[in-house]
Amino acid sequence: MPTADKSKTAIATPASTPATAAETAAAPAAPRAAKQAAAKTANATPPKKQAAARKSAVAPAAAAAAPPAAPAAVSTVKPAKPPKDAKPPKADKLVRDSFTIPRSEYTLLQDLKLRAARLGQPAKKSEVLRAGIQALQALDDAALLAVLASVPVIKTGRPSKD
Repeated sequence: MPTADKSKTAIATPASTPATAAETAAAPAAPRAAKQAAAKTANATPPKKQAAARKSAVAPAAAAAAPPAAPAAVSTVKPAKPPKDAKPPKADKLVRDSFTIPRSEYTLLQDLKLRAARLGQPAKKSEVLRAGIQALQALDDAALLAVLASVPVIKTGRPSKD
């Protein structure tokens, strides 16, 4: 009966592959399990006892060490702290409002919208109004009073249906 030389016919079989994978997975798991067990036993000891044990272990070593020749100079300048989670400022709450405006001024509003679009900056009605408010805010008191005097006073409320 002829015997087969196994060194020449070494073929990896599917049955041997899972065993190798299990062995490699078990190798890192063993130190991890030991660390977890050590952490559990350390957590089981009350913190006061842990601190006392550390102090008693450090005390003999500190007594054996030579005392320092001179205390180190302490810097009084504190390093700058980075800001904690710099959050962007909150946007203003929006307010919905309605108002009455003469037809002639409404057409001016439409003309300003078209003008902005021709300049490459399309704008909504509310954006044009808000820009006007910003421009009025920038005026000095005398100029603001002059502009307000040029605006006619109108009756408030809903216009009548014509």
